[in-house]
Amino acid sequence: MTAPTDNAEPTDPLLAELLELALEAGRRAGALLRDGRPDDLSVAKTKSSPIDVVTEMDIAAEKLITGFLGEHRPDDGLLGEEGASSPGTSGVRWVVDPLDGTVNYLYGLPTWAVSIAAELDGEAVVGVVEAPMRQETYRAVRGGGAYLRAGGRGEWRPMACRPAPPLDEALVSTGFNYVHTVRTHQADVAQRIVPRLRDIRRSGSAAIDLSDVAAGRLDGYYERGLAPWDLAAGGLIAREAGALTGGRPGQDASGELTLAASPGVFGPLQALLEEFGAWHD
Repeated sequence: MTAPTDNAEPTDPLLAELLELALEAGRRAGALLRDGRPDDLSVAKTKSSPIDVVTEMDIAAEKLITGFLGEHRPDDGLLGEEGASSPGTSGVRWVVDPLDGTVNYLYGLPTWAVSIAAELDGEAVVGVVEAPMRQETYRAVRGGGAYLRAGGRGEWRPMACRPAPPLDEALVSTGFNYVHTVRTHQADVAQRIVPRLRDIRRSGSAAIDLSDVAAGRLDGYYERGLAPWDLAAGGLIAREAGALTGGRPGQDASGELTLAASPGVFGPLQALLEEFGAWHD
């Protein structure tokens, strides 16, 4: 494994180790997903609805990541989208989405990512999002800023969210749930909110949307129904790039509502989402 070799490398030995492991696990899983995708890829099972799919590659990537992390840090806890779950005894827990954007991946679309976060005593301290088809890796360590490496190798560049425009000039991304009643409500909220914005986007990957807020490619992002593995790494990356994250007013990001935006966009967008009831049907 090769740790980052720039001035932003963590000085804390534990955080440096966790970052190195997350980067290597993300790189290996990303290569497996990119190079090992079968031409006849099909759905292995479904979850919340018939359109909420899991492929054999989701399962294989999670097995690779959890096996690698378990080999190097066997006492850590694990929480993975495809079923990995163990409490651990070290105070560290890995939160893993082995393939964020499974439907994109199934259809051969390029917007998908591997998302790996390390929590220490319940708080995210390391986040890595590996986007193989973009040839980009995003990373952050709590208190150490957020960084982007393009082209698979080379230097890490610091990321910063965009200067905040007025809300009506903001480019905002969102996503839609796979449960019919929830997505119907989300479509209604999007219809009401889009006239108040510059425009709205829908990438199909929460991890990439959060990373794009960090990289200044979006002014904001919101979504209802995210799980911890959807937002743990990307949320830390966005915060370390200067964005604000949260949920409903006064609450943290959660499955009820997740919001990340430039500081000047965050409050007005949160108020609009509250007005439109974005957290419920």
